[in-house]
Amino acid sequence: MKSIDVKGTARVAGGKKAAKELRKQDLIPCNLYGEVRGENGLPVAESFAVESAAVRNLVYSPDIFSVNLNIDGKERKAVMKELQFHPVTDKLLHIDFYEINETKPIVMEVPIKLNGLAEGVKAGGKLAASVRKLKVKAPYTAIPERLDIDVTHLQLGKTIKVAELSFEGLEIVTSPSVVVCQVKMTRSARSAASAKG
Repeated sequence: MKSIDVKGTARVAGGKKAAKELRKQDLIPCNLYGEVRGENGLPVAESFAVESAAVRNLVYSPDIFSVNLNIDGKERKAVMKELQFHPVTDKLLHIDFYEINETKPIVMEVPIKLNGLAEGVKAGGKLAASVRKLKVKAPYTAIPERLDIDVTHLQLGKTIKVAELSFEGLEIVTSPSVVVCQVKMTRSARSAASAKG
């Protein structure tokens, strides 16, 4: 997994008005959820702000990153957990980060990559991915940048489901019944099949 450095400044969580003021200064309000828990047992959020330019490569990227957060000189390691965008303008409003360490497993969505020429494609079918990412659970050091899936054996009209996949050192959290990819029948493949029949 790639890593990226992000500098932040601690802030006092001051509600919507304070958040609006930050955004006017081209700053993004953020929360970091870590090991610290409150009286209710829920993680306590540490509020800070980052310049929007500092997180552009993190937010608008197909890649996944571990984040080296520097909040007022204090170093923390985290992953991006949740993004909030404006429903109309699509402007980034808020980021939640989750503190990580080398031993504690985390759940992350990892992009998939389909490798090889499927048998069904050779027969005139079309390979289609049904999902772009799978959720996996592992310590962040074991999470790869992408999940490689071999499709060479995939026949015409067949699918690969999550249940058929396994990756060393990772637990797949996505439901086993989810279809990852399939070779769809095309018109030409259908007519070739009926000509044979």
